[in-house]
Amino acid sequence: MELLDLYTADRIKTGRTMVRGEPTPEGCYRLVIHVCIFNPEGQMLIQQRQPFTKGWANFWDVSVGGSAISGDSSRSAAERETREELGLSIDLMDVRPSMTIHWEHGFDDYYVLTQDVDPASLHLQEEEVQAVKWATLEEILQMIDDGRFIPYEKSLIELIFFRRNHRSSHTRRDPTNV
Repeated sequence: MELLDLYTADRIKTGRTMVRGEPTPEGCYRLVIHVCIFNPEGQMLIQQRQPFTKGWANFWDVSVGGSAISGDSSRSAAERETREELGLSIDLMDVRPSMTIHWEHGFDDYYVLTQDVDPASLHLQEEEVQAVKWATLEEILQMIDDGRFIPYEKSLIELIFFRRNHRSSHTRRDPTNV
C-alpha cells in the first residue's frame, strides 16, 4: 500500500495523504513525475509497459513516469522512479522540471535530460517495463496514431522534444534586459 501526499491548488502539502489507487479527495491534488531521456541524436528513450500492468498495458510511454510517494519531492520521485523502472541512477540536484502540466487531480512535472544510454545496459523493472528503445518524434507521433503509445496530446510530445534544446519559454533573450 503506497501513500501519496496531497497538495493544495497552490502546490502546498496539506499534511494529508491518500492511498494510491483511490480517488483523489475533492479539492486536493497529487504529484506525478515524468523523465524524458534523450540521446545526443535527439531520440527519446521510450518504454513499453508490461501486459499485466494496471492501466495502459502493452502501451509505449516516455522514458519514466510515476507518482511521487509520501515524503518524495518532485526531484527525489524522478530519481527514484528512474532507478526503479530502468535501473539508471540520475542526479537532479540542480535540475528543476522543464515544465509542469496541471491536470484535474494534480501536477505532472516533466524532466527533460540528454544522456547517452545503452538500452541493453538497463535493468528493467519486471513488474512494469517489458522493453525500451530509442524513438524519433515522428516515430512516437505515428505510434500515438496507431494506438501503440499512451495517447498524450501530440503537441505535448512535440513540446517535450522542443524543450530538450530550449530551457526558456522564449526562443531568444530580450536584448534590452542584459
